[in-house]
Amino acid sequence: MNNELQEIIQSSTFEVVPGSYVYAQVSTVGDERKHFLVARDADEITVVTTEDNLAEMDLIGRNKDNYALIGLRVSVPFYSVGFLALVSQKIAEAGMNILIVSTYSKDYIMVRQDLLQQTKQVLLGIGFTEYIK
Repeated sequence: MNNELQEIIQSSTFEVVPGSYVYAQVSTVGDERKHFLVARDADEITVVTTEDNLAEMDLIGRNKDNYALIGLRVSVPFYSVGFLALVSQKIAEAGMNILIVSTYSKDYIMVRQDLLQQTKQVLLGIGFTEYIK
């Protein structure tokens, strides 16, 4: 890891968002404000939401796993070359898979719920600080 990236990570934090999340493919969403993410493309509507919201949608399918949602607050958004590559590499080296979602001000990683503590240790090990409210 280069010095600039190391400094960025050391001044960045992560936060575990409360809840257990699922990925679902749906034909209708309902109240979009209840969900973490609603993504549409030419082929499908994908929703990342908590399991208790599934009954309100027309479900086509869902991923079998439940996920923990971790928000990464990068200290230099948009200009941190290699930031997500390093995070995903280190988590992969620990034998885990992640799903990544980026918003304007944060990046989010999703890991299987049962791997949350292991993922937190990886993030702490590369220099992040856990943000606790």
